[in-house]
Amino acid sequence: MADQMRVLISDPVAQEGIQILKDAGFEVVVNTGLSEDELCDLIKDFDALVVRSGTQVTARVIESGARLKIVGRAGVGVDNVDIPAATKRGIVVVNSPSGNTFAAAELTVAHLLALARHLPQAHASLKQGKWDRKKYMGVEVRKKTLGIVGLGKIGRTVAAIAQGLSMKVIGFDPLVTKDQTESLGIELVALDDLYRNADFITFHLPLNEQTKHMVSAKELALMKKSAYIINVARGGIIDEAALYEAIKEEKIAGAAIDVFEKEPCTDSPLFQLENVIATPHLGASTVEAQINVAIDVAEDVVSFLNGKTVANAVNLPAVPPDVFHKVSPFIETAERLGQMFGQLFAGSIQEVEVIYRGKAFDVDTSLLTASVVKGLLAVGLEHPVTLVNAMMEAKDRGIKIKATKEMPANGAGDLITIRSRGQEEHSLGGTSIKGLGPRLLNFDGFRVDIELGGNILVVPHTDQPGIIGRVGMILGDHNVNIGAMDVGRKALGQEAVMLLSVDSTPSKEALTKIAEIDGVKKVTDVRL
Repeated sequence: MADQMRVLISDPVAQEGIQILKDAGFEVVVNTGLSEDELCDLIKDFDALVVRSGTQVTARVIESGARLKIVGRAGVGVDNVDIPAATKRGIVVVNSPSGNTFAAAELTVAHLLALARHLPQAHASLKQGKWDRKKYMGVEVRKKTLGIVGLGKIGRTVAAIAQGLSMKVIGFDPLVTKDQTESLGIELVALDDLYRNADFITFHLPLNEQTKHMVSAKELALMKKSAYIINVARGGIIDEAALYEAIKEEKIAGAAIDVFEKEPCTDSPLFQLENVIATPHLGASTVEAQINVAIDVAEDVVSFLNGKTVANAVNLPAVPPDVFHKVSPFIETAERLGQMFGQLFAGSIQEVEVIYRGKAFDVDTSLLTASVVKGLLAVGLEHPVTLVNAMMEAKDRGIKIKATKEMPANGAGDLITIRSRGQEEHSLGGTSIKGLGPRLLNFDGFRVDIELGGNILVVPHTDQPGIIGRVGMILGDHNVNIGAMDVGRKALGQEAVMLLSVDSTPSKEALTKIAEIDGVKKVTDVRL
């Protein structure tokens, strides 16, 4: 049949998903283990490509897909798909952000109980012919405190299961409101307080520059000696060398680790420690999870190829070409403003207003608002935040988003401003300048002008002699080069803000020394 849609599946997926595609009348070809050359040669004759983590959907593969309309990733992450290349070609990419929620949550609780009762160690001992009941004396989890870092779908599901075990649940997530957590029976606390008070600590975050090694020797030192930590999210969130030393020196009681910085991992110093439980990245390894992700993606592929909307697109939603042409220069600016706001003022993000000023915004700006919210939430969610799901994710977290438009006064140019409402009010304003790209022009009412990209050190301070020089000397002493700098102030000797674009990430030691300068209120390393 000449017009029959053709779907190529290049990684093993559950039969239930394949059957949905066949029942829709599509021709389905399963061909796994293809090289990039083989895939490029084959893909030109297909309308859809379904993959898991094995296939690398590179820009070259996408360019070779003359008929390709949609790529489906049967799983949460889309690291193996070149999203910009797909978007440029107008190819929709879909995934399954919720398909493995229960699998990951249940594995977390399984690890928690195994840690509490030393189950793997006792099992191994008994199989060696030993009957050592005293050695494996455990603890009950009832009435213990579980600390959850990251309260997305998986974190909330873990909380619900833990509450069923009569555990007290505390949580940290700067992008979740107190009202939201209270309705879930979770006490929202500061991160350091969570580390100090929890008996078990579990992480449900993405791995990015903000979360890499967020648990180092400093954080481990805050924990109880009886505390256990669990990571089934992403390898690299916990500094494995620091974790090894902390457990070896009995600074914490133990850990359960399902994910590692380098995978596959078959040899680690952590494996030498008896009170460490390790599994080979089993978070999504259940029959049900594999079926769920295959069904989710297959249903989206069927919907899209039949001209309907999709539930889990991860790149650009459909907008009229004339609207896209007008707002596209500001998409990157909007997202970076959101990223910066999220990293600086996460604790105050409960109600956010996005203000558009200028003639460029006399069209539908919903795509720009979604870009702002995508940036706001990108740091803290364990699953990808996209232009399609960003607004829904904000609503799910109790964050109110409002968009308004203002006519420019006195010939002022186009400007996007993000403003938070609530106990703390903050604002950032920026624009896109031809030839210069995204620029930050306003910081909490201070007039500034600096590139909105790369590493930016934000240093609020009291305007007084010597501070700028001391900051520069500290960065120089730590081999950090300053690419650009701007200082905003409202009046001599009053509050000011220093913004420094740096060529490399400053060490924690350098940031601590800057924070200790008399007159400096805070220092934040923003990474865009």
